[in-house]
Formats: sequence, structure tokens, C-alpha cells
Amino acid sequence: MPELSAYEIERQANIARNKALLEQLELDEAAAALGAQKKRSAPTAKPVQPAKKKVKRESDEIPEPRRQSSRLKRSVVDPDETPAKRRKREQEEEALRKKLEEERLAAEEAAREAAKPRHHDMNLRLLMGEETITTDMELAALEDTLKVITLAPHPRRTADQDAFVFADDKEEKRAKRETEELKKKLGSLKVVSRAKVTKDRVYSAAYHPEPTKDLVFFGDKHGQLGIWDARAPPFETVGDDDDERPPEQRENGCYWRLQCHWPATSKSSISSIKFSPTDGHSVYTSAYDNTVRHMSFTTGLSREVFATDDRQQLLSSLELSPAGNEMWVSDGLGGVTHLDLRQDTRKGKHRWFQLSDQKIGCVSLNPVDPRFMVTASNSRILKIWDVRKLAGIAVASLDDQGSSLPTPPPTSPTRGSSPAHPITDSTGTELQLSVYSQSPELGIAETQEFDLEAIGEYIASKSGKGTLKGEWTHHKSVSSAYWDPAGRRIVSTSYDDTLRLWDISPSKLDAHGPLSSSRPFTQVQHNCQTGRWVSVFKAQWSPNPDVYPHFSIGNMNQSLDIYSCKGDLVARLSDSTRITAVQAVTALHPNVLERAVSGNASGRCVLWAPENLL
Repeated sequence: MPELSAYEIERQANIARNKALLEQLELDEAAAALGAQKKRSAPTAKPVQPAKKKVKRESDEIPEPRRQSSRLKRSVVDPDETPAKRRKREQEEEALRKKLEEERLAAEEAAREAAKPRHHDMNLRLLMGEETITTDMELAALEDTLKVITLAPHPRRTADQDAFVFADDKEEKRAKRETEELKKKLGSLKVVSRAKVTKDRVYSAAYHPEPTKDLVFFGDKHGQLGIWDARAPPFETVGDDDDERPPEQRENGCYWRLQCHWPATSKSSISSIKFSPTDGHSVYTSAYDNTVRHMSFTTGLSREVFATDDRQQLLSSLELSPAGNEMWVSDGLGGVTHLDLRQDTRKGKHRWFQLSDQKIGCVSLNPVDPRFMVTASNSRILKIWDVRKLAGIAVASLDDQGSSLPTPPPTSPTRGSSPAHPITDSTGTELQLSVYSQSPELGIAETQEFDLEAIGEYIASKSGKGTLKGEWTHHKSVSSAYWDPAGRRIVSTSYDDTLRLWDISPSKLDAHGPLSSSRPFTQVQHNCQTGRWVSVFKAQWSPNPDVYPHFSIGNMNQSLDIYSCKGDLVARLSDSTRITAVQAVTALHPNVLERAVSGNASGRCVLWAPENLL
């Protein structure tokens, strides 16, 4: 037996000492004697995951070529090669190099084209993408779902302006009873359906008014429109029988993903979704790709309504008049664009009004009296405008004489440049008005522009008195402001962690001139610091005019909060066993009280309803 080294002797001695020490401690027996038990971790919510659809592949797949070094790719030159053979070989190598270069340039061009916005009309098959449609049954199911909601009109309903208005103490008791009734019905809502409706973060949502369905439209960060039929039976896919997940971890309902805005990056985030206010048979979407698109549920076609080539504009929200013939679009330059939908919007004339020196993130028309519009801006100011007066700036002079503006030139520069021939009023003063044409691929629509200085001069003039009806300063940026269905209340959301509520009577709005200075009648403390990875909280009124006014908003504590029009907390919906993310985007059903939906930063969406609904 060979003699062991000093190192090996020491190593074996250490092993023996450690073994003896472990046997002496007898850890397992001691733990059993003391009755020690392993602590159980609290149950955590496992996110619902979409079922992986198994696609049948061809058995004789062609393997992709492997990478090779340039040295191995070089052809071996025959030492006995004749001059003729050498010329032929060089010609073949040159032809191969040209072919590879052409393929590279074609691939780069295709990538550039894919990164450009889409301005042409698109059908459902193109919106869904050929590569994402696993079966024609899914496309047919979407067509059938959209046709069902067009069988009857679903107009946007408004409330009586004096409905649920309580003045004296006796009437205040009625308000408390209405609030208690809301708490009873909405406080018991549970999670009845979950699904990953969009691939990326949910930015916007809209609940379709069809009362027999829970059909919700979600817009995500990469321009994708998710349509979720939350209570429909899910698609049957290959491998469903082998799904061993418990029911609470599976997806519910049916959903379809439509790539309405392009490119599929954060440059195309869908900022706003609105249904046609006259019948609900179509949907409008605005996005950061600076386009507004309209999709008809009857034809399944998506067409472009408006587009601008200013990359800094970033369309942030849109609003439709109750008659559905006018549209207002806010943007990141602090302006709002007025569109007349009765004409070809790609060829007609638009008007752009700069109402703030910073981004306007939200615009809302009074549903009962659409003469009045509220805007919320990063300048920390909420403003109410008389759109009749605002439109008057396009036909009236900026001075007090009321002279008409001259006809704009037929051609004009783009935004930010000066016209070749300045436009002046009757006194010779140059007006801050410019007209620009969209790029050829966007059509020949012309937009009249009125910058902040022109708006300010007009408001200060005699003819512009009353254009700005009122303004209220917040401590930080105002992220949203909306009229309620009765058109007499406004709720605003601000980064100063406060929800503010105003009650503005119709008589005050009808009065000539601006509103008298007033304060919000109530303020609610609410954490609105969403940060970078959570969509901005926006308090959304319930569109249902038959019930006591209330609104919903997300909560950083992963709940959906519902408040009454008086600022009372009606419900705080949460489920720690099934939800572990912030429900940032919320919406309420326009015709059914006990319905609410929410979406989070991963594209997962939740339907809140009575527990015995399904």
C-alpha cells in the first residue's frame, strides 16, 4: 500500500471529525423531539397563462443552415486550373456576392417598411395576422361575435342633468341610501374571469354597451387591440385534454388580438378607445403612431381617419360628440385637433388649437351639452372651454372689430415653419396662424393651426370673451378629467395624489362669460404615483345613467376602487389569491351595474361580477 501524503492524511482526519460531529448532534432526531415543523408559505396567486396551442409541423422539416467560418467557405483553387476555368470561377463568385448583397438590401428595406405606420385599409385577417391565426374557426368566431352586437343599435345614453341632485338635508339622506345600495351590489363583486388578452401592458379599455355580453376592448403598449368576450366558452385547441393546470389558473372566455396600429412597438401605444355614440357598431382608436383608426363591426374593415407626420405630437386621447359627427383629439404638444367626420377626414380641413404649453393627456366633451369641453394638462391646470367660441377664432379676427381672416394660401409649410406670405388682419398685424398639408401618403388634408399666443390674444379680445369658461390649478400634472353622464360633474386625477370632484350646474355654464372662481366640492386622497412600469391611473365614470353616479380607478395596492359622485368609497375589489399586479386600467359596463373590468402591465385582464354569474 503506497504511503499517504501529509495532505491526504489531514484531509481524511477532517472528514472523520466532521462525521463524528454530525453523528453527535443528531439534528434530525432533535428536530423531531422538539416538534419543529417546516413553515408553510402563504398561498400566492399564480398568474393565468394562455394555453400553448400546439401547431402540427411537417415531419420533413428542412434544417436551418449552420454558420461556417469564412476560411472554410473559400473555394479550394486547383493548382492546375486553366485561365478559362479561373475566369469562370471568378464570375460565379462575383455573381454570388451580388446575389447576397441584393438579399441583404431587400431584407433591410423590408425591415424599414415594417417599421412604418400603416395607412391603408385592413380587414380582420390582416389585423389578426396570418401567422397568428391557428384555425379559420377563430377568425369566423370573431366575425360572428362582432355581427351579434350589430343586430341592434346601442347608442350612448345620457342622464338628466338634475338626476340624483340632492339639495336639502332630507334629500341628502336619499343620497346616502343610494350610496349604501351601491356598496351592497358592488362590494360583493368577485373575480369570475381572467385572461391574458393583450401581449403587452394595457393602456386603455372600453366596455361595449351590449347588455347580454361582457365584451371588452383593451389597447396595449404595442398598438394591439384585444377583444375579450369574457364569458364565452374558450376555444378548443390541440392539447386541451392534456392541460393539467387547476381551473383557477386557466384562461377564461375568448379573446382576439388585432394589430391595428403599426409598428408593433411602444411608438404605437393605443391611448384611447371610443365606440360610436350613435349605435355602438364601430370603434375608434388613437395611438402614439399619430393615427386615429376606425373599425366597422359590420364590414370588419379598419380605415385611417386622421394622421399627422409630426412625431412629437403623440395623440393622447380622443372624444366624440354625442351625434358622432365631430371628433376632438388631444396631443403631446398641448393641442387639440377638431375633425368633422361628415366629410372625408383624409382630404378635408382640420383645425388645431394649442390650448396648453405642455401635453394635454385627456379631453372630454359634456355629453348633455357638447358646447363645453374639459382638458387636463401636464401644466397642472384643468380648463373648461366653450367650443363654439373656440371655433369662432377660425372666422373672426383677433382684434375687437370682428373682421374676417383672409383665405389661406393653397400650399403651406409643415408645422414649425413660417409661411412664405404672412397672413395679416385688417390692421396689417401678422396672425399666428399657419396651415400645413400632411405628407402625400397621408392624403391631402389641410390643418389650420392656432398657437398658444393666438389663442391667448383671442381670449383677451371682446369677441373671444367666454372662450375659456374656467380653470383650476392642481399641485402637479393633471392626468385625466372627465364629465359624468349627466354633464354636471367632473372628476380629475392628478399626480399630487388627489382625486377632485366638481359640481357645475347647467345655469353656470349657460351664463355669459367665464365661471366664477370656485373650489372642488370634495377631494379624495389616492395614491396616483404609478411610476414607469404601470399605466397612468384615470378615474372613469360609469356610463350607466340609470344608477347613482360613481367612478372607478386603479389602486397601487392591487385593487379596483369605486367611489360615489360625493367621494365616498363604495367598493374596493381585490383578491390576493388570484391577483398580484396593479389593476391600472379600469372600465364599467354602460348598461349593467354589477360589472367591472381591469387590466395590468402584463396584458392580463379581469372581469369582476357576481360570484354566481358563471
